[in-house]
Amino acid sequence: MQVIYPGSFDPVTNGHLDIIDRCAKKFDKVIVAILNNSSKKYMFTVDERIALLEKVLEKYDNVEVDSFSGLLVEYTRQKNCSLIVRGLRAVSDYEYEMQMAHVNNKLAGDIETIFMVSREKYSFLSSSIVKEVAMFGGDISCFVPKTVEVALKEKINGGLK
Repeated sequence: MQVIYPGSFDPVTNGHLDIIDRCAKKFDKVIVAILNNSSKKYMFTVDERIALLEKVLEKYDNVEVDSFSGLLVEYTRQKNCSLIVRGLRAVSDYEYEMQMAHVNNKLAGDIETIFMVSREKYSFLSSSIVKEVAMFGGDISCFVPKTVEVALKEKINGGLK
């Protein structure tokens, strides 16, 4: 069985990687699907996010990195998949994710959403927090892989375009 784990991954954090690792152990194939939402401002381009994810996920044979725009359920159908995985950190995540799962179910009743609860050590971690800490010169080495840490510092200092 294959699953889709969607997100912006701007940038990918150790919390995301923990969910991916756990999914890779439970499912035959995991498609990490990067959302390309033109109305949202990202620090990293889609191509940069793909490259970072491919680098940090290269040890997995059953994980594919892809991107999509538009409706998640349509992308899920294009991939011949019927299961979406979403990570939950806190009650606030649950409220939003439950709404999205209900909308997706209304749009495509054959596609299910399952929730994977974040490990406690990642329950506070978000890409936004990582970017903010990095912008102020804080140590993000415990929040992201080294590859992402370097890319984020380069991006902040104008090194990546």
